[in-house]
Amino acid sequence: MTEQHPSRYDLIVIGGSASGMSTAISTVRSGLSRVRILESGRSVAFGELIGENQLDVGFGETVTSIDVADDGNGDGGGDLVVDTDRLSYRTRAVLVADRHLDRSWRPPIPLPDSDRVQVDGGDDVDVTGELDVLVVGASDHSVELVSRYTAAGHRVVHAAGGMDPGKLSPAADRELRRIERKRSATILYRSTPASIELINGEPLVDFGDRRTPDLQFDHVVWAPPRVMFRPDDVGLTDAALDSGKVWFIGDPDDDTPTTTAPGWQVGVAIADACFPEIEVAPVAPSLERRTRHPEAIDDLRAEHYNATITHFAPHHSDLWVLRVKPDSGDTSYLPGQYASLGLGYWEPRIDDAPDHDAEVRWDKLIRRSYSISSRMFDEYGYLTNEDGLDELEFYIVLVAPTDDNTPALTPRLALKSEGDRIYLGPKVAGRYTLRAVTNPSDTVVFFSTGTGEAPHNGMIVELLRKGHTGPIVSAVTVRNSADLGYEAKHRELESRYANYHYWPMPTREPDIPKRYLQDLLRDDDFGAKGVSLDPASTHVFLCGNPAMIGLPEKGDDGAEHFPETTGVVELLVERGFTLDRRNSPGNVHYEEYW
Repeated sequence: MTEQHPSRYDLIVIGGSASGMSTAISTVRSGLSRVRILESGRSVAFGELIGENQLDVGFGETVTSIDVADDGNGDGGGDLVVDTDRLSYRTRAVLVADRHLDRSWRPPIPLPDSDRVQVDGGDDVDVTGELDVLVVGASDHSVELVSRYTAAGHRVVHAAGGMDPGKLSPAADRELRRIERKRSATILYRSTPASIELINGEPLVDFGDRRTPDLQFDHVVWAPPRVMFRPDDVGLTDAALDSGKVWFIGDPDDDTPTTTAPGWQVGVAIADACFPEIEVAPVAPSLERRTRHPEAIDDLRAEHYNATITHFAPHHSDLWVLRVKPDSGDTSYLPGQYASLGLGYWEPRIDDAPDHDAEVRWDKLIRRSYSISSRMFDEYGYLTNEDGLDELEFYIVLVAPTDDNTPALTPRLALKSEGDRIYLGPKVAGRYTLRAVTNPSDTVVFFSTGTGEAPHNGMIVELLRKGHTGPIVSAVTVRNSADLGYEAKHRELESRYANYHYWPMPTREPDIPKRYLQDLLRDDDFGAKGVSLDPASTHVFLCGNPAMIGLPEKGDDGAEHFPETTGVVELLVERGFTLDRRNSPGNVHYEEYW
């Protein structure tokens, strides 16, 4: 027999999930003062929301039945009675926000047999110590896990391919924005694992695209979609169900109760049906909802941006060097890695290209990954030690629109200047680094096209700063000499270090013969400079245009074939070089830019 609870409630929310918390908060803010959350466990999603919103939560209470109220005369005033294993509540309406793990669900890829790769992320996942954790999923549940692991101090990557932030519950959407703003986790909105294998017992994740590097984690946790509770799970009687005052989180189908609604709009549905005293605003698309706010752009910038542009130096109108300082979080990185920058679709463009995405995604953020460059020299003229800096440098070119592509970010970035706000993502550990260069007497060659020179700047400085004695050659091809944004600094390096050689190759200058990076290998220009390209003692780094790199691809016959246009990789392989690939180390390292 449960104890009778003296209070009468407006709404009982069963389950402290993100959707349950969102609905409780929205109803309290709408004027319903008597709302209680019943959570069978010891915690709710985003626990800080309890204090911020003065929520009434009953922990450790499992609901056993929901029935219509009966005052002894067959008239319960339209109320419901919710019994738990501890108390009994009377309420005007009930929201069932608890959800089951769908035991029939399977990940779309095979998972290795390891306790380091799990589905759902229950309490058996090791969350002690500072770990690298990958959360895979595109729902409230995945955001709940990301929040849990970041709060525990872990380095978290969220593979959220297919996620529509507009379909998250308000609480999950708010938490995701907070995590991004604080740079507490890396959110990969377009990525999901293509395969996972164990390397020395630790999961190595291949994301199946060239822009997202293979990453190794301590734990991989899959956050599967959850299924809504059924009437039997909460002891719901037919009379209570027929009252129309018991709601379930979920998209209704033929087998679910009729009183269901998606989590992102269930609060509106309940208020409209059960609380006539609340004036319910119509559900509007985010564009309409935002543009009605007279200070919408200021609000969006404050909500999304977490860094400041501290330096913006156009080398010419279409080529810039900029530095970005985050409000918080680490800026350490290995030379060659990249970070993500972002601006909102609400920002103006420098061109008048048709931008259909902006019409439907006006209040969303555009994110793109850019290799981190280097200022190369500090204010005293010494080689820069990037570890001591609190900002990151980027080298970016304005991408012009074409019939097939309307660039979203750089035409907006072109209108920014020093002091403007921007989004900076957390560091992602890219594999394009100097980790393979362990012998200071080896030859190291860098080939790049255009702004593909950016990661090489820091790599070259790192080698020289640490006393590399072998030959270092940097060859970069651009259209015009004006596109060499760092030429003066490279010439200064040449004057200081006899083992460093800079090789700029503009292809559209009238008084300079047109030659490409492949020609340096075909014509043995390296030998003319006294540099030997011996596979036993040479590392080659390639960054930029995929046509220049020329990676082989697997054909229908299962064999790898080089592209019709000969790239640098093919010429190097003919000389005995090997590609550096996952689980197959080599001496040709690459980073494609598209």
